[in-house]
Amino acid sequence: MSLNPFIVSVREAAQKKNALVAFPDADDARTLKASIFLKENEIAKPVLVGNIEKINACAKENNLDITGIPVYDPETSDLKDEFANLLFEKRKTKGLTLEKSYETIVDPLYFAGLLLETQRVAVVVGGNVSSTGNVMRAAIHTVGVAEGCSIVSSFFIMTFPDKLLCFADCAVNPNPNDVQLADIAIASAQNFKAITGSEPKVAMLSFSTNGSATHELVDKVVSATKMIREKAPEIEVDGEMQLDAAIIPSIGQRKFPGSKVAGNANVLVFPDLNAGNIGYKLTERLAGAEAVGPIVQGLKKPYCDLSRGCSADDMINVAAICSLMA
Repeated sequence: MSLNPFIVSVREAAQKKNALVAFPDADDARTLKASIFLKENEIAKPVLVGNIEKINACAKENNLDITGIPVYDPETSDLKDEFANLLFEKRKTKGLTLEKSYETIVDPLYFAGLLLETQRVAVVVGGNVSSTGNVMRAAIHTVGVAEGCSIVSSFFIMTFPDKLLCFADCAVNPNPNDVQLADIAIASAQNFKAITGSEPKVAMLSFSTNGSATHELVDKVVSATKMIREKAPEIEVDGEMQLDAAIIPSIGQRKFPGSKVAGNANVLVFPDLNAGNIGYKLTERLAGAEAVGPIVQGLKKPYCDLSRGCSADDMINVAAICSLMA
């Protein structure tokens, strides 16, 4: 089966960076297959994090040759003291003791996060075995939320035969407030440009277009739009607007005359998780779009969470996309 052209372009772009990518859920055949592919095709330089005996046993059981792929075993690593002290300094005001820090950093999710924080790797990709809650907790505790950003969120790249759209947030935040919604939009616009090379045109979605309805749910979107213009004036954004006004030029011109975004949007920011999750699944199932993601954003450095049902190909693609965000 031929690869989606977007995926091909992402992998080719990642080859130019060939970034170091750490995999903390490493004693899993999918991780090892993805790592071998990334290494052999020079898309990224994989680093495995976990119990070296379990990783080697997994490789042997699945007849996979991981020769030449570095492995960090948190239990035996020379970095234990450095990492325990680093995490303690980060979290002591939250009640973390040094003793507890030593216990925590042997968790591969935390150890990988500290590899990222100390710039020993450029990206972490986990979640193929670990839960989203555990991945996000480790990421926030080790890397932290990006400066000036109020929330960690996610986006999908929805791929169609003739275009790419970014959908956010469809996976993490149930009901962001106006400040959080603005930060989701800004992060999504920046990452869409980093990954695709296209200039983002951000539509702040609602059931109202340009004042056609009044409601507190609309007010949130209007307020978020104003905040984006103040915080990131370089981003082309408009709202509030309905979906048809956002993506169909003739309707956009009619419903929102004078808007440069209406009818031409490529970054769609949904007002809450109900709308976002339903929206991306409808698009995927009824319009035949391929959903690439979710990709976590809003952290200081790219620490991404996979679905536990992901394939090795999904892991390769997320590693490549996150390399472009690094």
